[in-house]
Amino acid sequence: MSAPLTFIFSILLLQLLFASQPCHRILTSADGGSWELLQESIGVSAMHMQLLRNDRVIVFDRTDFGPSNLPLPKGKCRNDPNDVALKVDCTAHSVEYDVMKNKFRALMVQSDVWCSSGAVMPDGNLVQTGGFNDGERRIRVFSPCGNCDWQEIPNGLEVKRWYATNHILPDGRQIIVGGRGQFNYEFIPKDITANKFNLSFLSETNDKGIENNLYPFVFLNVDGNLFIFANNRAISLDYVNNKVVKTYPTIPGGDPRSYPSTGSAILLPLNLKATTIQAEVLVCGGAPKGSYLKSLKGTFVEALDTCARITITDPNPQWVMETMPMARVMGDMILLPNGNVLLINGAGSGTAGWEQGRDPVLTPVLYRPNNDVGTRFETQNPTTIPRMYHSTAGLLRDGRVLVAGSNPHAFYNFTGVLFPTELSLEAFSPAYLDAENDNLRPTIIAPKSMSGINYRKRTMVQVVITGEVDANLLFVTMVAPAFNTHSFSQNQRLLVLGNDKVTALGSSTYNIDFTTPRTGNLAPAGFYLLFVVHQDIPSKAIWVKLH
Repeated sequence: MSAPLTFIFSILLLQLLFASQPCHRILTSADGGSWELLQESIGVSAMHMQLLRNDRVIVFDRTDFGPSNLPLPKGKCRNDPNDVALKVDCTAHSVEYDVMKNKFRALMVQSDVWCSSGAVMPDGNLVQTGGFNDGERRIRVFSPCGNCDWQEIPNGLEVKRWYATNHILPDGRQIIVGGRGQFNYEFIPKDITANKFNLSFLSETNDKGIENNLYPFVFLNVDGNLFIFANNRAISLDYVNNKVVKTYPTIPGGDPRSYPSTGSAILLPLNLKATTIQAEVLVCGGAPKGSYLKSLKGTFVEALDTCARITITDPNPQWVMETMPMARVMGDMILLPNGNVLLINGAGSGTAGWEQGRDPVLTPVLYRPNNDVGTRFETQNPTTIPRMYHSTAGLLRDGRVLVAGSNPHAFYNFTGVLFPTELSLEAFSPAYLDAENDNLRPTIIAPKSMSGINYRKRTMVQVVITGEVDANLLFVTMVAPAFNTHSFSQNQRLLVLGNDKVTALGSSTYNIDFTTPRTGNLAPAGFYLLFVVHQDIPSKAIWVKLH
């Protein structure tokens, strides 16, 4: 399916002229947030996305569909005899997006990262795993520096990992759970020779011929065990002793929520000021039973319009059902700095898979977890760009949400299809960024970004707030930067640290004392975005390193 060489070189020349240039910004606004087009094209469709501590976002797609729309620099080419589309590929399948400068540069990933997974390690490096074909056992490392590129470790994984989920653990390792045909988990870096542990729960949740248990939703519970959700139910796993210690009820109705009947899930904010810290999980959207097979035959069933919420620390946990303003499959759920949740992207019918979704959901929805049931959802201003299968979203340090991707085709396809391959970058700005809130918005002036903080320490942050301050509504939050792909943000976590004391210093300046997380079970070591929130309006974050 390759184009003639002359055509390819013409495209590469045009892309070299325009790559990495800032795009004219187009702004739409309404009461429920605003949208901004950052780049009309970065040349690569964003199947995977990760924010790093230098405010750059690593984006990458699969490599086995032929040339992308972005050339590699300085005549570089990837020589891969195992590639099923191009043995010699002189185009990029990964980019580094500089948020502050609104520019991007091409990166060279060396093996197929299709439907892979990853997380940021405590040292700030992105360690990314698995994929397809020659990438299925690869470990890749990307270090946040000015001109770094991907480094790869062949056969670094114990088994093939495709559609798996990664999570950072309190001891600094990653656990990698599941994947197609893999009913097990492993750790990186591995510290024992036998590094594969069977998990029968993954085979039990595998619907024959459909799966409905890929990219399982994995969260670190406050007791140090892992909450693992697949299909329509969940377990608590003591990964240290390889033992399931709790089985949670099936979500009422029994409809699947995991890939390809793709819903999304988050661990709701953890309130570390509470006497007893509770952990709650929210699962939203998905597709009714049978939707996947029907979509293969051209019948697109309406997606699920429900969310299910459960307190996973409760001794007798039960799901509580809520109804969203609209049905959604392949949506993303993003934790905002003030503790609210943004539901964004996706389709209104069908499932994940090539050409299997319909009715794009253009309208984001805000979920306020602390409101009463029935008053938690609020629709936002819609985008004009469908974000279907293989779209992504992620929180930025300034409180915006970066939105990218969408490619429901086996190749890049821009004409003659319902939903063309999307190469653009957008930002959604929640209403808390409106200028009318500037007098309430804290500005952090100390400490400087990249400061280190220790566990269980009373710490101070200094802010400027020009308007009237309500100390009861002034608090600190910390957000772990997540690895986003396939409607799930792996390792996403928000900690509400509150405030221990607020001291007015004059000249609109305030000191806020707060206590850092007590243990790695609450917050694994590593880099976090630290925000100060006042009356629901967050500051820009600073980066802190918890150790």
